[in-house]
Order: sequence, then C-alpha cells, then structure tokens
Amino acid sequence: MARRARRQMNSINVVPYIDVMLVLLVIFMVTAPMIQTGSVDLPSVGKSAQPPVAPLEVIVRADQSLALKNRAKGDAELAVSREELAGHIRAAQEANPQQSVLIAGDRNVKYEAVLNVMDQLQKQQVTRIGLLVQPGK
Repeated sequence: MARRARRQMNSINVVPYIDVMLVLLVIFMVTAPMIQTGSVDLPSVGKSAQPPVAPLEVIVRADQSLALKNRAKGDAELAVSREELAGHIRAAQEANPQQSVLIAGDRNVKYEAVLNVMDQLQKQQVTRIGLLVQPGK
C-alpha cells in the first residue's frame, strides 16, 4: 500500500482569532458602563481663595499717547507720559502684587509702539504684562 506524502500548510487560519477578539469586544462593551469611576475627597479650608484682581490697562492710542486705566478702582482713565507710566504701575503693583498689566493698543497704532511700551515696562521690572485683544466674530 502506498502512502501519500503530507503537504505542509503554509497559511494560518485566523477565524478562531477573530472569534476570540469579538467575544472580548462584547465583554468589554458590556462591562465598561458598569465600572465605577474613582472619586477624590478633597479637604476643605477655612478661607476661600481670593478673587482675581482686576488688571491695570495701558492704552496706546492711535496718536501714540498713553492712558492708564485701573479697573480695580473704576473705569476712569488717567493720561500719563511714557516717563510716568512705570512709576504709576509699580505703585499699583506694590499695593497689590497679583495685579497684572494689560497693554491695549489701538488697531491703527504701529506694532512697534506697543512693543516699545512693553519693553519700557520690562526694563522697569514691572511683572505680569500681557496684551489685550478683542475676540473675533
């Protein structure tokens, strides 16, 4: 009796792997909504955090004149020169170190004028400087 030679299989049957993956997928989909999320019990403190301080606004107008508006004390604008500006801001920040400074440049003023004001304030060790912009439509 003649025996037939066995041929080697050179392909992998992936159907059992797909079946296992589908069963795992169903198990995870069923158990995921049942999992409880961890919650953290935070300690309480006696004193609440201080509300943020209203910023100082340095207004650079189209003619490059400067005005200072302290929103913490109202909306009144104070016309200042470039030499007086840093002194007023440092005095306000000494009274409240958390008070920030926002530079509001007119749309028609040169970008260089706004940067000069920012540079002048940084040279005078004024901290917390930012630019005020109007949100788009």
